[in-house]
Parts: sequence; structure tokens; C-alpha cells
Amino acid sequence: MKKLSMYLSLIAAPVFTVLPIFAAEGGDSAMAAIDAMKTSMQVGIDTVWVLFTAFLVFFMNLGFAMVESGLCRAKNTVNILAKNFIVFAIASLSYWIIGWGLMYGNGNPFVGLEGLLFAGGADNSPATGEAYKGAYSALSWTGVPMWAKFFFQLVFAGTAATIVSGAVAERIKFLSFIVFSIILVGFMYPVTGHWIWGGGVLQSMGMFDFAGSTVVHSVGGWSALAGVLLLKSRFGKYRADGTVSPIFGHNMSLVTLGGLVLWFGWFGFNPGSTMGVGDGSAIAHIAVTTNTAAATAIVSSTLVSWIFQKKPDLSMIINGALAGLVAITAGCAFVSVSSAAIIGLIAGVLVFFAVLMFDRLKIDDPVGALSVHLVNGVFGTLAVGLFAQDRIAGTATGNGLFFGGGFKLLGAQAAGVLAVGAFTFVVALIVWYLIKVAMGMRVSREEEIRGLDIGEHGMKAYPDFQGFLTK
Repeated sequence: MKKLSMYLSLIAAPVFTVLPIFAAEGGDSAMAAIDAMKTSMQVGIDTVWVLFTAFLVFFMNLGFAMVESGLCRAKNTVNILAKNFIVFAIASLSYWIIGWGLMYGNGNPFVGLEGLLFAGGADNSPATGEAYKGAYSALSWTGVPMWAKFFFQLVFAGTAATIVSGAVAERIKFLSFIVFSIILVGFMYPVTGHWIWGGGVLQSMGMFDFAGSTVVHSVGGWSALAGVLLLKSRFGKYRADGTVSPIFGHNMSLVTLGGLVLWFGWFGFNPGSTMGVGDGSAIAHIAVTTNTAAATAIVSSTLVSWIFQKKPDLSMIINGALAGLVAITAGCAFVSVSSAAIIGLIAGVLVFFAVLMFDRLKIDDPVGALSVHLVNGVFGTLAVGLFAQDRIAGTATGNGLFFGGGFKLLGAQAAGVLAVGAFTFVVALIVWYLIKVAMGMRVSREEEIRGLDIGEHGMKAYPDFQGFLTK
């Protein structure tokens, strides 16, 4: 590394020594050429950053697949892996064909109306020195090429659909899940995303959601809740007297691997949402608030499970980390590191009691997706209204309630939570119901008992161990 640095210095030094000489001799035309080169270099560096962080978010698909498959039974592993693999392909096509335009196309406060039906078009932006002429002006603030913007937003859209997969696991038909994912990424997610990130009504009201506690996680959570309510619980989950009969996952090693992959991927999710490297201090701040919230959430979820369950539950430890990450996603650029620590502590407690609450309500969520993504997506969004400090990382948010800002910001955050929640849940309920009527949602009782791997896919994940892994 030292040699590489030395070589780069030797190359760069003459360039930056000679450039001012040429500029002095060439006058305005030379200066214009230098400015153009600097702009081109900046766009190139920003593009690499945006794509690299997008690749990290894409890698989170592996994390979701490992967490979900590990927390479910071995007899459903192939089905879960197949859902997590195909869902990004479905999301890619659905978002490219219609979702991107609905979310970021120029339009009205409720939906994008330009750039629909296959993403593309002009890509002029402030970074080129020209007036913006494209169809997607909501993202004109970042100078990276349009396809970099598209791909970064695509991996977020795919995450919303993946959240649903875990909550409806072990009893949903493969085709029904695919159809819902197409509608979610192509229509539901982009519409509410336009409200907050596309220059829509909630953005104009002053709502802030930096990386998607509501835009991504709550939308996935509300969609999942609607599906779970129509699917009902898995066979054998609840006894006749209403008490819970635990259904344990088959591989906690996979869950741990998945949890760490997701934690790693979140450093693309949150810091990458700067969509440029112009403000290094903001990127560093976001990385530290993200990590701190995860760390304190792990501590609080561990302690709470230890106190109430008498043992430190590994699944709660891992879901605690994810809860902290979801909760800080909205405010990672708007709160201090100390506030992030408090947000994480609360998130770790919330996820534990949310799991108990959903079980008491007989809402069967095999992986805790509702507790992680829905409950803490809502909390994280509201936390901005409580803990935000104006311009702490450069963004003019105003101060939250706990820092003298009153209820203005908190009110905008609450309005966003309610609007997105109501729209997403109602539309998801309708879509799930239509799918249920048209093609059915749930596999047969016999198939559920035998396992979806055989019934839906005709294969086993662990054929040599079938004797004890399917029990």
C-alpha cells in the first residue's frame, strides 16, 4: 500500500504542478478545460461510491436469505431460498418497467407521471453545468449518471419485497408471493416513495427519512402484516387454549451469518444514501450512528431476553441488531452519536416486546420481520422528530422535540407514518385478497406438513438428513 501511494503521488504531483501553468498561459479556455476535468473526476468518484454502496445493499439479499431460512424449518429451506433469489429479479424488472418512473418521475405531489414505461431518457444535471432537462428532477441534486441513480434505488426497492418473504414464510404459495412482489415494487412502494423521496406531498410537509425507515422498512412491514392476517398462522403454531407452541428454526449458524451480512450491508444502505463523496464528515457521521444504534440495540435486546426468558436468546440478539439498524435508518444523518445510542437501546427493547405482542395476537411471523421492520421502522421515523439536531451532518432538518424544536418536526414525521401506513396496509390487503381469490395464497395442509420444498419445488435442501430435519 505504501508503494502504491508513493507511485500515485509521483504521478499526481507533476499533473497538479503543470496545470496552473497551462491555465495561466491559456486563459479562460484552459481554466474551463480544467474545471471540466475536475467535474468529470468528481462525477466518476461519486459514481464509484454510489455503485459500491449499492452492491453492498444488493449483498444484503444473502443476509435475508440466511436469516429467513435459518429461522424456519429445514423442510422449507429450498422454498425460502428460491423466494429470496427470485425476488430481486422480479424487483429489477418491475422497478425498471414502471416503478422508477412512478417514484422519481416529474409529476404531481402524489405520483410521478414522466419517465414511465422503462427507465431511461435525458440525464443532464447540475454536475455537468447544464440546466436539468430530464424526467427525474427529484434526484437532480446528485450528479452521478442516471443509471447509477437507478441501480442504487433499485436495491432499496428489492429490500422492501424481501421483508415480506420472511413474515409469510412456510405456508405461502410460491407464485402468489411472486405476483405480490411485482405489484409491491412496481406500484405500492414507488407511490409512497414519491411522497417522501420523489418531491411529493410528505417531503413538502417537512418529513425526513434519510435512508428508508418508512420508505423501505415500514412499507415492507405493512405489506407483510396484511399478508399474514389473510394467511393465518402456521399449522401447529398455537395450541387449542391459545398458548404458543414454539416452532424453532433449524440452523442458527445461518441466522448468525445472515445477521452479520445484513449489518455489513447496512454500511451501504445508510452512508451510501449521500449518493456522493463530497461531504466526507457526513459519511463518517452516518457510519458511526448506524453502527452505534446496532450495538446498543444488541445490548438491550440481550438484557431484556435474559431478564424475561432467563436465557440470552440468540435469535433476539440478532433481531436486536437488525431492529437498531432499522430504527436508525431514518435519522442516521440527522441525530448525534449519543442520540443514536439511545435510539438503539429503545429499539432493542421494542423488538423483544413486539415479538411477544404479535404472538399474543396470534399473528404468526416466523422470523420476526414485523417486529424488526414494521415496529422499528415506525419508531425510527418518529425518532427523527424527537432527536434531530439541525444541520448536525449538513441537512437543515430543524431540531426535534428533545432539542428545543417543539412538535413541528415530530408532527410531520407522524403524519408520514400514518399516511404511508394507511395507504400501504389498505392497498396490500386488497392485493393479497385478490390474489387469494384468483389463485389462492396458502398451500394445502398436507403440503405444509410435508414441507414446501417437495410440494412447491420437488426437491429437498438436505436429502441425506431427511430423517430428523423434517420433524
